[in-house]
Amino acid sequence: MATIPKVQLREGLEICRILNGLWQLSGNHGHIDQEKAVQSMPAYLECGLTTFDMADIYGPAELVYGAFYKKLLAKKRQEEVINIQGLTKYVPRPGPMTRKIVEEAIDSSLNRMGLNSLDCVQFHWWDYSDKRYLDALSHLSDLQAEGKILELSLTNFDTEHVKEIVNKGIKISSNQVQYSVVDRRPMMKMAEFCESQGIKLLTYGTIGGGLISEKYLGAKEPRGSEELNTASLDKYKKMIDAWGGWNLFQELLQTLNSIAKVHTCTIANVATKYILDMPAVGGVIIGCRLGIPGAEHIKENLKSFDIRLTPDDINKIESVLKRSSDLMQAIGDCGDEYREK
Repeated sequence: MATIPKVQLREGLEICRILNGLWQLSGNHGHIDQEKAVQSMPAYLECGLTTFDMADIYGPAELVYGAFYKKLLAKKRQEEVINIQGLTKYVPRPGPMTRKIVEEAIDSSLNRMGLNSLDCVQFHWWDYSDKRYLDALSHLSDLQAEGKILELSLTNFDTEHVKEIVNKGIKISSNQVQYSVVDRRPMMKMAEFCESQGIKLLTYGTIGGGLISEKYLGAKEPRGSEELNTASLDKYKKMIDAWGGWNLFQELLQTLNSIAKVHTCTIANVATKYILDMPAVGGVIIGCRLGIPGAEHIKENLKSFDIRLTPDDINKIESVLKRSSDLMQAIGDCGDEYREK
């Protein structure tokens, strides 16, 4: 097993600085064969990528993880069982958040994943005007104290509401947010506050669903559902449009490519390392196309750890980024794109 850089969260959970994202199991990225998905997971462990990120709303993601975990137990591979981390999310629809409702949701995740305690629960809430998210977090904090949850975290909360939650005395381990060379909103306010509180940022969208890659360097602008045929491609293409459009994005890809050639790596490696080096960032989540031959780039992704971006590299990247639109002004703070204004 390779030695992969890790980071420790507030309560002591050690996770890899590249996390295996299971959003692709949600059903919005094409058909996934669950059995093949389980069969493809050991390859990640063999390369030292032991941290998996999922959610209760990602289709069968928790079940796939649970089946994989059960296989490890059956084979008595205790070292791998001990060293694997499963981070999930609790994403309820706004409504009453009683102890019973919250505990039943956590128990459901425990049952699906085949665990006695959840390594990390990352809570998301759709509507800030419904303040019952504070009720949910209070109950989650109680369940944490009782041992059902190790790390209590957030997903897509903005800086204002992270501050509110922290000021309520709830100890938050991490906040999962979109963060990339295109979307740098976390560096505006979020990173500084989280760093001051010992809260790690776990970032997604860091390679733009695959758009930040050689595949799209010099390519014509993709349009329509046939070319943007996954939820990731559609989502991050819209972010590129808001950021500055396809022509400026091509300039960014050309710059990243010139840096990648010097470091003998890929555009995605450079984009990933750029974010890994940012203050408060604990890890980057890279989506896994489990069970799809040729869709996994495990060893390629690991090269991100070998890069040392120079001040000149950073200056070249930021010379392009400074000509982009202000996404804080256009969209709002982290996660605001998921909520009505």
